[in-house]
Amino acid sequence: MLPVPNAPAGPCVIAHRWAYDPENVQRARDELRLHLAKWGTPVEVMESAVLVLSELFTNALRHARQPEGRHVETRFERRASGVRIEVHDAGETRPERREVHPDEECGRGLVLVDALTGGRWGVGERAGVGKMVWAVCGPAHAGVEVSA
Repeated sequence: MLPVPNAPAGPCVIAHRWAYDPENVQRARDELRLHLAKWGTPVEVMESAVLVLSELFTNALRHARQPEGRHVETRFERRASGVRIEVHDAGETRPERREVHPDEECGRGLVLVDALTGGRWGVGERAGVGKMVWAVCGPAHAGVEVSA
């Protein structure tokens, strides 16, 4: 885990860089869980957020190109309605939610993210190469927060 240069700093924003290593998915989940606990996040929001992060980070590892020296970045931002999760990677291809045939073994990640966030997720630009995928997890009654 490395610091992210020029990332917003403060007690409500946590940013880290991770090597392209599948073991870092669990490390990032542990990091998110730690901060959500410090922020007093309700358990049901915490469980959804950790699962959403796991899906987004795994997608970054699976689908993003791995140019030499590139990392996956995560950012967690505490919000009144829960937490905003960002996963930055060097891949140019934007993820899209798709319908999956029942016999397929994978491809349901963004359907799950969509369900857990109530549709509060998207893809945005980032400084440099690649993209940023974001999602907002919070109570089901929270208003829709849209932001790239």
